[in-house]
Amino acid sequence: MTVFATLDGERIVLPGIASAHSHAFQRALRGRTQRARGSFWSWRGLMYELASRMTPEDVYDLSRFAFVELASAGVTAVGEFHYVHHQPSGAPYADRNELAHAVVRAALDAGLRITLLRVLYQRAGFGREVEGAQARFVDARLDDALADVDALAARWSSEPRVRVGVAPHSVRAVPREWIEQAARFCEERAMPMHMHVSEQRREIRECLAEHRRRPVELLGELGALGPRFTAVHATHLAPNEIALLADAPSFVCLCRTTERDLGDGLPPTTELVRSGVRLSLGVDSHAISDPFEEARAVELDERSRTEARCTATDATMLLAASTSEGYASIGQDGGGDRVLLDAGSPELVGADPAQLDDAVIFAASPRSVREVWVAGQRIVEDGVHVHYAAARAGYESALARLL
Repeated sequence: MTVFATLDGERIVLPGIASAHSHAFQRALRGRTQRARGSFWSWRGLMYELASRMTPEDVYDLSRFAFVELASAGVTAVGEFHYVHHQPSGAPYADRNELAHAVVRAALDAGLRITLLRVLYQRAGFGREVEGAQARFVDARLDDALADVDALAARWSSEPRVRVGVAPHSVRAVPREWIEQAARFCEERAMPMHMHVSEQRREIRECLAEHRRRPVELLGELGALGPRFTAVHATHLAPNEIALLADAPSFVCLCRTTERDLGDGLPPTTELVRSGVRLSLGVDSHAISDPFEEARAVELDERSRTEARCTATDATMLLAASTSEGYASIGQDGGGDRVLLDAGSPELVGADPAQLDDAVIFAASPRSVREVWVAGQRIVEDGVHVHYAAARAGYESALARLL
């Protein structure tokens, strides 16, 4: 059995940690949406208000601080599900990828690896007009959006920390033809493909009404499933959909801190694992930036769902989802990336050397992190990110401009 945590004197050493699903700009919403009564959909309205006002400078400043905070917590690679593409009017920038480049620069300046998952977005939903800030997300032609992906890949081809992929936003935001063509595009280029899948029950009802298929059934029919496909959330799945994901085989990316925050529901984790679906984890909306909490929440939330203390996951599996499987989900190779925890930090004092994986998953926190190394560079030293002060100043300036 693979053991991920090893002891080196007073340090517990982990491989690099990947957050496979992120919307970095949403870090600005932390603590500002908790009192809003309503649902996922009302939260989305507040998010749209923020998205409607951001400039390229804002996108960079918000993203850089979000990434610095993740790095400080032990994250070394991020899959950024990027969907704010155009000017507030919906008109493209002179460089159609200006905002994507801002996000990539922010990650590199924070010292992280990044997979920029360029989102495809064509509509507000079947038969619904685009609303407000969605004008910034939408492309009228799929060919334009896929050309942007090729341009991004070419622009960053010489930077080994950067990968590019494609992300049809959801079955409600793109027609079936876009999903089918995106799947072929990714297959031809060996790119990762991610998609929000069955996060909300309303999404399933609308998919059935339009396609007479549940979301994963539709994706299977269109050839989207496979080893480079990641279904983000996958909260409300039927048994046959779990089988389709397992047989592909595809990833599921669970984002428990955001899914709890938004009231999405509890995913069928035991069934996913027992069927052989590969798991990765993501911070999603940055409601909290703690990869250890993301991992342990998968297990602890499943205990609540099943009312049992022994489920199909264990600490070693969850560390795999956080590290090697997370890297695989976003198409990154993180050989040499590592995170060093302080074995003397209060939460880890007395950990059993024979059960370090359990100690890390069920007790560690960002304050345990002492050093973070990415591509041979130390980006966190003595628990502090090397660019924390500058990133914080930029973030606070962005907040002052936006809020």
